Amino acid sequence: MAKTLFEKVWDAHAVRQLPNGQTQLLIGTHLIHEVTSPQAFGMLRDLGLKVRYPNRTFATVDHIVPTLSQVEPFSDPMAQSMISELRKNCAEHGIRFFDIASGGQGIVHMVGPEQGITQPGTTIACGDSHTATHGAFGAIAFGIGTSQVRDVLATQTLAMSKLKVRRINVDGHLRPGVYAKDVILHIIRLLGVNGGLGYAYEYGGSVFDRFSCEERMTVCNMSIEGGARCGYVNPDETTFTYLKNRPFAPKGADWDAAVMRWRDFASDPGCAYDDVVNIKAEDIRPTVTWGITPGQAIFIDEKMPVLSSLTGGDRGTAEEAYKYMKLQEGAPIKGMKIDVAFIGSCTNARLGDLQEVARYVKGRKIKPGIRAMVVPGSQIVAAQCEKQGLDKIFLEAGFEWRSAGCSMCLAMNPDRLQGGELCASSSNRNFKGRQGSPTGRTVLMSPVMVAAAAMTGEISDAREVFGIN
Repeated sequence: MAKTLFEKVWDAHAVRQLPNGQTQLLIGTHLIHEVTSPQAFGMLRDLGLKVRYPNRTFATVDHIVPTLSQVEPFSDPMAQSMISELRKNCAEHGIRFFDIASGGQGIVHMVGPEQGITQPGTTIACGDSHTATHGAFGAIAFGIGTSQVRDVLATQTLAMSKLKVRRINVDGHLRPGVYAKDVILHIIRLLGVNGGLGYAYEYGGSVFDRFSCEERMTVCNMSIEGGARCGYVNPDETTFTYLKNRPFAPKGADWDAAVMRWRDFASDPGCAYDDVVNIKAEDIRPTVTWGITPGQAIFIDEKMPVLSSLTGGDRGTAEEAYKYMKLQEGAPIKGMKIDVAFIGSCTNARLGDLQEVARYVKGRKIKPGIRAMVVPGSQIVAAQCEKQGLDKIFLEAGFEWRSAGCSMCLAMNPDRLQGGELCASSSNRNFKGRQGSPTGRTVLMSPVMVAAAAMTGEISDAREVFGIN
């Protein structure tokens, strides 16, 4: 019987059926960071339990780490306390920790793939909502809460209900100036922020076949913004090429055996899906959000919706969004003034993202008065960029070049919006107050679109600013 990758991975990791109908699922890899793990370790101590399989847990520090200076002690006592607690817990339980001095520190969803810890056909869990990122490699990856972090530490399993699978095909050729970020924003706009509830999203079609692993990561990363529990791309030669020779990837004969096993996890031809969505790549244009959810998005050359065209909850959310964002219904978003430009986050802070932006900003200057920063997602990405001289290109253009971390994506660190500042951001969420100020405003877009906004001081069409055609 033909099966999807989701079904194959689920079946391979199912321990038993529970009385309530859920499945006890083995978690092959557990990723932790400093925010959701301290309480989980505390609960283990209260219960007198140890970490069941410490070799299957990997830690890094990302959310609270400052990006301007990482010299300790940090200026924020809470941040210093959190990293110290993570060090203590990892040392006590024998967990591999990619600390700041390791050279491998970074955002948890970047560390896993670049270390080769993320592998096809596995289950992955992390106390972070954007764990779906790892699905780019043919893994089934879930974000979990603190009590579930405790459960995985103690048992290496989770109790979960099986999901339906929606296949999303994007076929054809993307137009110049259209990126993976535009693809996922378009998908969320079409299907809605709740459209994926109860589903795993399988992304496919000729566009995903051509996408690099980094581009696949961008799309899988934001699956949760569309309501899906996870998102994935079937493993292929692109996947295997990326993983080969990574530190934790199999070596020698083990590598050959692993590739054969990984291929078998890909969805079978003729397998059944609970739903199929087909999208033409040529229909997608550079996309930006205008509201307070990732689903409130439009093409850069469109006008924002008028309230009379919306119904029910969509209309109420739009009214709230227009008031918060200080926007007018039916108006263009293009030309809206910005204060801050942020290129970073687990969505778009990989080497390929920064190479593409540097290609266009080289020899240019940002608009005076704009605060612009580039935050690589990991120390490895930062080192690669610096080796290629990308940091100098950004600095000469007027951007700040920061150390690795989550930075202004969620502002659990010193990188924050002030007052009602508006930020052009390559991150994944535009919720109220997401970037550190209760009145700060966020407009999501691709890194190249962020760069165009930084150059002009307003939300702009990167195709026009940089002559992309």
